[in-house]
Amino acid sequence: MTNLRTILSAAALSVIVSFGITSAAQAAGDGVEPPKYDWSFNGLIGKFDRAALQRGYRVYKDSCAACHSLKYIAFRNLVDIGFTEAEAKALAEEFEVAGAPDEFGDPTTRPARLSDPFPDPFPNPQAARAANGGALPPDLSLITKARHYGPDYIRGLLMGYRDAPDDVEMVAGMNYNEYFPGHQIAMAPPLSDDLVEYGDGTEATVEQMATDVTTFLHWAAFPELEQRHQLGLQVMAFLILLTGLFLIVKQRVWRKLDH
Repeated sequence: MTNLRTILSAAALSVIVSFGITSAAQAAGDGVEPPKYDWSFNGLIGKFDRAALQRGYRVYKDSCAACHSLKYIAFRNLVDIGFTEAEAKALAEEFEVAGAPDEFGDPTTRPARLSDPFPDPFPNPQAARAANGGALPPDLSLITKARHYGPDYIRGLLMGYRDAPDDVEMVAGMNYNEYFPGHQIAMAPPLSDDLVEYGDGTEATVEQMATDVTTFLHWAAFPELEQRHQLGLQVMAFLILLTGLFLIVKQRVWRKLDH
């Protein structure tokens, strides 16, 4: 009986704590739902838009790579989003990575190769915080997987910078964002119209760039998504066929029995 009371008390305490945490998160702005977007990769047969992926890479390189790493993606993976091997090699060479020490043991750098992962823009977290007013820019490899609302949140965040309402007291160095929990974010607005020049002639509005770079980051988090969708369709087709065969066998086995 004592054990039962202890368990019930612990369960009640857990519910109260959970409710308190949830309420505090919602009060801080965590409950603001970003606008939904009709992504090409959603659904059972969803696929990544290769043009959007390539545009999104250019936005990441020009706007995000100076602060945010992409450590789980190598330059050779750019071939998977439609770049040729020669183009991917040229894009890799735009980055500098650590090379072998010279004859005196001093560190050197070299242009990145296809086999290299995207380099971290900072040598360590302390340097990253020092360069960003104490804030640590997160790695973006899994960012759409790690955030509630997924790609809709990232797209909304990039488009959600506003002037702070009169009744909101802003902390020094922070920026008001409609969709960021608490609405105060250290990152300054990373996008502005015509920030990049798209090679396919697409107009580089903030909305377009936010959509494209979010598509690229979702691919970084789920590079196997298209293969999973294809496998899922194959499994469903197999199960439908197997169900039909089972029904035929059932009828043949049981048809002569009197029910």
